Amino acid sequence: MKQLVRTPWSALLLASSLVATWPMAANAETFAWAGTTDPQTLDPHAVNTAPVLGFLNNVYEGLVRRDKQMQIQPALATSWESLPDNGWRFKLREGVTFHDGSAFNADDVLFSYERASSEAADTRSWFAAVSEVQVVDDYTIDFLTAAPNPLFPSSISNFMIMDRDWTVDNAAQLPSKEAENHATRNTNGTGAFRVTRRDPGVRTELEPFANWWDTSESNITKAVFTPIGQSATGMAALLSGEIDFISPIPLQDVPRMKERNGFTVHEGIEARIIMFGFNHEAQALMFSDDVEGKNPFQDVRVRTAAYQAIDVDTLIDKIMRGNAQPAAQLVSSSMSGYSESLSERLPYDPEAAKALLAEAGYPDGFSFGLQCPNDRYINDESICKAAASMMAKVGLNATLTSMPVRNYWPELREDKFDMYLLGWSPGTFDAEHPIRFLAATPNEEKKLGSWNFGGFSNQTVDELLPAIQTELDETKRQAMIDEAHGVLQDETAYVPLYVQPLIWASKDNIELTQRSDNFFILRWVTVN
Repeated sequence: MKQLVRTPWSALLLASSLVATWPMAANAETFAWAGTTDPQTLDPHAVNTAPVLGFLNNVYEGLVRRDKQMQIQPALATSWESLPDNGWRFKLREGVTFHDGSAFNADDVLFSYERASSEAADTRSWFAAVSEVQVVDDYTIDFLTAAPNPLFPSSISNFMIMDRDWTVDNAAQLPSKEAENHATRNTNGTGAFRVTRRDPGVRTELEPFANWWDTSESNITKAVFTPIGQSATGMAALLSGEIDFISPIPLQDVPRMKERNGFTVHEGIEARIIMFGFNHEAQALMFSDDVEGKNPFQDVRVRTAAYQAIDVDTLIDKIMRGNAQPAAQLVSSSMSGYSESLSERLPYDPEAAKALLAEAGYPDGFSFGLQCPNDRYINDESICKAAASMMAKVGLNATLTSMPVRNYWPELREDKFDMYLLGWSPGTFDAEHPIRFLAATPNEEKKLGSWNFGGFSNQTVDELLPAIQTELDETKRQAMIDEAHGVLQDETAYVPLYVQPLIWASKDNIELTQRSDNFFILRWVTVN
């Protein structure tokens, strides 16, 4: 056991009623910000989504972290080196304490690994390559792998360390996606900020951790996050001065915000591909009025027809207001391993789509269900509505069901979809990442394909993945990545649409850093 170390008028009215519970931002050291999605949980191992991991990067820390340019740097580990028998040795930082004052050491890392790689954890796929973890001493720990794994340090940049004693004492030994436990609403990290109040869906308060081991750039003494689902309400709150920052802002508001004195629009490109996925393994459609006992999406011709029925350029121009880049792969061109030879999308071609459907035996098309979130990605519901309208013109008649993301992920995990919308940002910033999570045949024992909701399976991809993960020769590795992503294109495993933009807005007196992973890091925020 460790020892204790001591806008429209209606929107403005709604905003006014909401901000009655918010802190006034006039205090130069108080920072109030808003987003569309509340973290589903405060448990760092329960849900592997950007809203959760991005928020908790302010509270918990890992062995490594990413800097402002997304480069890996030391955090709770001061250094790491590869082991001759495959794996990595991490030297841990001494003198670090958790928010409750207890000391950090290797036992906490071991416990966190066991918890984060358990069957109950949504993060278990991160550790697919790990065969064993060994504590060498209080400040040295080895992660052993079955084969060389050059990507491992960068692959665990969001692996957050929990205090063993605190977690066990509060009966939260295992993460929970659905049921509440102490770790879903309470935190005890080592990060720059500590949670002082949590009211899910309404308000979360944080304050700086006075005994943080590192030096913060921030001057804020209190931070308050409020989820605001209605974009008009959020913009009204920003314009009225009740909040200091909001992410994202409606694309239609960008031009006027750029012209408005006292505010700054922060624009960038996120490392996230927006795509459609299919239920590959289902033997029958779940939401069809005219097809019984079979699943047309198991036919690559039907999947390709859906691809060529969607006019991505129009989606970007009309729905995204020109603020996106077309995508042909499951990673953007800024990612390591991007396949230059696979950069061209299939052309938008409704006639070709109709011909493919007829060839597949569906000359009149068919009906199916399209599941989409309505508060997770920029204009997600609008994108789905527009795409459904485009597909209907070739006979693919989608019944659209949209819902908050809190309900969306459980629906997908229970296979309640025929086709669905997904956004994916590779945690390693490498093209191997979506292959492992989205394209590998789902295998709980091997911790693969944990976000492959549709159950896509291809032997070539499965054989290439471990070779991609272990190959040290960059030329050979790129050739294997090209082959794997080529298979995904040939099979139309997914329909990549575009790279999502980053569109934030703040008061002019706020200094912040916009990272391409769309994580909002409080230790880089200053109020002038």
